[in-house]
Amino acid sequence: MNWKTGLMAAALLAGPAMAQQFTSAAEVKPMLAATKDRWVAVREYDGRDLLYFTNLLAWRCGMDRIFYSVNGGAETALDSEPCYMDEAVPNAQKAENHLPFLSFPLGSVNAVSVRVLYDDGSEDAGSYQRGAILIQ
Repeated sequence: MNWKTGLMAAALLAGPAMAQQFTSAAEVKPMLAATKDRWVAVREYDGRDLLYFTNLLAWRCGMDRIFYSVNGGAETALDSEPCYMDEAVPNAQKAENHLPFLSFPLGSVNAVSVRVLYDDGSEDAGSYQRGAILIQ
């Protein structure tokens, strides 16, 4: 066994590396950058437009705030559940009073803008047209 093989074996025996908790901007930014085209989605359901923020909320622990506007309207802060920092999955979505969507009249959501403020003070934004985010 050469020294490189020995190092690889030692690394394998040492066990898995410390798992990321995805609770900081540094950890969540790469995930959100990779999925920016899917930050939000619209679904027509039960005679309503449901505007989903599921992807963003899954990484909320690295953010200070999420803002959105619909059809060029006023920017509004999205209410989200807290992070569960003392639990194994801090970003879990489990609060019944914090659904991952908002409800609007059927066919009324034509454009959505989103602005994310990260916990490191930086921000990112995206704009979406209904056809690009409509779930069939």
